[in-house]
Amino acid sequence: MNIHEYQGKSILKTCRVPVPEGLVVDTPEDAMKVAAEIQKKTGTASWAVKAQIHAGGRGKGGGVKIARSPEEVKDHAKSILGMQLVTHQTGPEGKTVHKVLVEQGIYYKGPGELKEFYMSVLLNRQTGRNMILYSTEGGMDIEAVAEKTPHLIFREEIHPGVGVQPYQARRVAFNLGLSGQAFKQMTRFVPALYRAYEEADASLIEINPVIKTTDDLIYAADAKVNLDDNALFRHPDYAGMRDLTEEDPAEVEAGSYGLNFVKLDGNVGCMVNGAGLAMATMDIIKLSGGDPANFLDVGGTANARTVEAGFRIILKDPRVKAILINIFGGIVRCDRVAQGVVDAYRSIGNIPVPVIVRLQGTNAAEAKTLLDSSGLKVLSAVSFQEAAELVKSTVH
Repeated sequence: MNIHEYQGKSILKTCRVPVPEGLVVDTPEDAMKVAAEIQKKTGTASWAVKAQIHAGGRGKGGGVKIARSPEEVKDHAKSILGMQLVTHQTGPEGKTVHKVLVEQGIYYKGPGELKEFYMSVLLNRQTGRNMILYSTEGGMDIEAVAEKTPHLIFREEIHPGVGVQPYQARRVAFNLGLSGQAFKQMTRFVPALYRAYEEADASLIEINPVIKTTDDLIYAADAKVNLDDNALFRHPDYAGMRDLTEEDPAEVEAGSYGLNFVKLDGNVGCMVNGAGLAMATMDIIKLSGGDPANFLDVGGTANARTVEAGFRIILKDPRVKAILINIFGGIVRCDRVAQGVVDAYRSIGNIPVPVIVRLQGTNAAEAKTLLDSSGLKVLSAVSFQEAAELVKSTVH
C-alpha cells in the first residue's frame, strides 16, 4: 500500500528518525497558521510547501515551493492546492492535489556545507536479505545514478538475526564522506531508519534526499514508504492511511470484489485465474499483435458474480477491442466458470467487443459445450494457439 509523504514521516518519527517539523493541511488559511506555529516552535525563517500525491518528481512539476514568510506559504498553498500536478510518474493526465505538507525549512545558511544523499531500505531478492542502498548523489533519480555513475552507489546487507550493526552504520557515514557531528548523527539515523522499515512491515522506504544541514544535522527531507499489504493485519492503525483518491478507480472497484487487477495501456482485456497463467496470457496477446489492457486474476473461486464484475471493469476501458478469458480448471471447475460467463453476459446485456474463452482442466469439455450451445457471441478455444489466432483476428 502506498502512503503519502506526511504519513511516511509520521511512521519514521515513531522510530526516532529525524524529520522536519511539519503538518498537512488542505486550505491556504490553515497553511499560513501552521507556518506560524512551526516558526514559533523551531525558529525557522523558511518553509517548504509540498504537494501530497502518490508520485515522485513533484518539485519538477511545480508541486514543491519554498516560502520566506507565512504569507508566502499561504500564496504557495493556494497555487498548489487543486492543481493538476503532472510528473514523470503520473502520466500526462496528472493528479489533483488535495493536501499540502507545510514544513520547516532545512536549506539554510550556516558554517558548513549542505549535502544531499540518497538512502533506501528494501529487500535484495537475490540474497533474500534486506539491504540499505545509499549514495552521495541525493536529489537525483537513482536509476540515472546507477546507469551513469554506478561506483557512487553503496549497499549494506543486513543479517536478519542481528539487524544493523554499529560498524555498518559507521561505514555508511564514512562512504558518504561525513565527519564530526554529522558522522555521529548518521550512525544514529541509519539504524533508526532500518527499525522503521522492520516495525512498519514496509516493502520499501526511500529517502531522497537525506539532508546534512549546514550545521551538521541529519534529516529525512522526503519519505516514500510502501507498506506490505500482506502484513496490514498487524497494523490496523495503518488502514486509515489508504487514500483511494490516489488509486485507479478500476483497481479500487476490483479490490472490492476480491479481484487482483492492474490497468495497462493495451487493447485486449484479460481475465485469468492465477498470476503465472495471466503472464503467459499477456505474452500470447503480444505475440498475436495485440497489447494487454489489464492484468486481472479472478483467483481460484471464480463465479458468476466475480466474472460479471471483471467484465464490467474491463469494459470501462474504451480502448478494449476484445476480451480473452483464459481459465485453468484446477481448484475451480471449468463448467462453473463457463456458467458464470454465460450468466454475466446475459446480465450485462450487449457486450460490444468479441469475447474469447479458453477453458482447460476439470470439466473443460462440458464447459465448451455449455458455451457453444448458449447462443451468445462467445468464441471458444481449446489450445493456446487457437486462442492466439482468435485474438489476432479480432484486433486487426
